[in-house]
Amino acid sequence: MLFKSIIPLAICALSIKPFLAAAATDDDPKPADEKQFAVELNPETFDEAIKAGNVFVKFFAPWCGHCKRLHPLWEQLAEIMNIDEPKVTIAKVDCTKHQTLCADHQVTGYPTLRLFKLGEKESIKFKGTRDLPAITDFINQELNTPAEEDLSEQQQHLDGSETNPNVGKVVDLTEETFAKHVSSGNHFVKFFAPWCSHCQRLAPTWEELAKELIKEPEATISKIDCTQYRSICQDFEVKGYPTLLWIEDGKKIEKYAGARDLSTLKTYVVKMIGAPSGTHDLEDAAKEAPAEAKKQNVLQLNGNEEFEKATGDGIAFVKFYAPWCGHCQKLQPTWEQLATETQAADLGIVFAKVDCTSPENKQICIDQQVEGYPTLFIYKNGQRQKEYDGSRSLPELQAYVRKFIGHDEL
Repeated sequence: MLFKSIIPLAICALSIKPFLAAAATDDDPKPADEKQFAVELNPETFDEAIKAGNVFVKFFAPWCGHCKRLHPLWEQLAEIMNIDEPKVTIAKVDCTKHQTLCADHQVTGYPTLRLFKLGEKESIKFKGTRDLPAITDFINQELNTPAEEDLSEQQQHLDGSETNPNVGKVVDLTEETFAKHVSSGNHFVKFFAPWCSHCQRLAPTWEELAKELIKEPEATISKIDCTQYRSICQDFEVKGYPTLLWIEDGKKIEKYAGARDLSTLKTYVVKMIGAPSGTHDLEDAAKEAPAEAKKQNVLQLNGNEEFEKATGDGIAFVKFYAPWCGHCQKLQPTWEQLATETQAADLGIVFAKVDCTSPENKQICIDQQVEGYPTLFIYKNGQRQKEYDGSRSLPELQAYVRKFIGHDEL
């Protein structure tokens, strides 16, 4: 994964979202009955722990504000991971108590997250965003997961011996089930509040959507109550209700912004997963959508082959982004509009985007010298031009494109 958003590394340098527990002090009070799932290590137990298995350690200071915000998320991760015979143990070290231990492991800011892999001398520092999807993706990538049971489920699916057990119903998610549920596959998730009138109106349509997709095992329809499970909704930057997000393999791909009628929602699912030839209901739904809705104006590039094909001939304007990046999310509708208007004018330019958090795109983003998100490059016959560093407003982007294509129709 490539996470290059630059975050100041002062005393509380790395900005991660809540995950597990810091030690209880007057500065960081905990309810007496709150369970602590992260294993607290000290100089006597540290070496023993990393010799026994994989250990993901949070080095923290109780007074650090970033550490306090990370605390509930770190505990949630530990509750998920610290089971019998875990693939990785979630742990923590209080650097105000064990300064030498922290210094030995190059801890220069709080919190610092390091993965100690069994049998390896050097630890791996986590440099991504401090949210559950990013951290679990990091763990899975470094430890070569999915787990054996997930591989078995995938094989059963390929063999046709088992279909998605959640097809045909809306899956009601909680803090305990969310991470595992969305960790692999395609998921259309409704983030809602029971008191929200828009949510109440959408509820029967959402149930009907799940039923309509009963023949389609490639996606699940689910929901989570943000009044009960606020930390999950905060992790996904939910700021209004209902918020509908498309999530693939634990990563937020995009926020749904279309109409909330059944036909349009079904069409959206078709677009995101592709309609198999045998699902006539889905094909009918796709035919009902306007041609503009089905047209893919911005290409999602995955892997070097697709990237080289898109940029190798003619002019291509490429957005390098991360799904969790706020600036990227703000740019998305403008990018789509720019692509739509440019292609409507038939100006022969390709618009594309590359998710730099995807493992298959990691090397591409390194090779293209992507150092922050979003990064915008125009390519002429495979040659990268100077990075676009102007305003991200539609008129400014249109003017920039005109410079390369020699037209004024935009």
